[in-house]
Amino acid sequence: MDWKSSRIDALLEQALVEDRAISDATTNLTIDPDLRAAASIIAREELVICGLGAVPRFFEIFARLDKRPQAQTRFEVISHPEIFDGVRVHSGQVMAVIRHNARVLLSCERVILNLLQHLSGIATLTRQYVDAIQNTAGGTRSHVLDTRKTVPGMRALEKYAVLCGGGTNHRLDLASGILIKNNHISLGGGIPAVLAQAVEHRKPGQRVEVEVRNERELEEAIANGAEAILLDNMNPAQAKRCVERIKREERWIPSEASGGIVLDNIRAYAEAGVDFISVGALTHSAKAADISMTIDAERR
Repeated sequence: MDWKSSRIDALLEQALVEDRAISDATTNLTIDPDLRAAASIIAREELVICGLGAVPRFFEIFARLDKRPQAQTRFEVISHPEIFDGVRVHSGQVMAVIRHNARVLLSCERVILNLLQHLSGIATLTRQYVDAIQNTAGGTRSHVLDTRKTVPGMRALEKYAVLCGGGTNHRLDLASGILIKNNHISLGGGIPAVLAQAVEHRKPGQRVEVEVRNERELEEAIANGAEAILLDNMNPAQAKRCVERIKREERWIPSEASGGIVLDNIRAYAEAGVDFISVGALTHSAKAADISMTIDAERR
């Protein structure tokens, strides 16, 4: 993740502006402007960490927004070499220590934790789904995919969190690939018509994927040149029959299962033989990870 990209920079800055961090009334009235402190970021449960690279960026952006001397003082973010985004950490483990002006630490505390908790929650949930299809006897060959069901403005970071959890990114946006879904089919005149249009006018290198709801639609999609198949809202038995049918084709047609897939049944879909399993819950339903920050004055 490029934490200094203009898109991410704008997102982090907006978080500080939204919280009016440089106008922290309580901190500015109660804390010595010259006091330095050390803040420890601590995991309060077992989790997969994501977002550590944002921590120093928040302070750099804060210094850009706040011209007072306290914001311009030196700071350092220290973490163990073995702790980085994508690593599983244990409850009670210190993930990083920040040394900085105490006022700045207090004013940035909430936005830092908000981001770390959200992204680590996604990474942790993703790891649970990946483990469900890989870490048992006879691991499957399926890959866990994310979706576009993300918080507006947060997609790049949330998809990065999925990667940190061991998942695979699907389309980043609507321009990144061709996925013909039910509404396209119904509005565009049926599977043959929409497939013909997509294949004729696509950009070089774009694969045309078609969503199907049953075996009849699958046959129609294959017959009309679909290059990837999304099996929508099928149960594992239906998905298995479709995968077996797809494998009879001489050309490779990757298969994806989607809809109603949770931790309790993802293994069954993987064992059905699909190549990919997309799970919207990774980003739209992940619980925030339990992470805290303790701040203590530095000894002089």
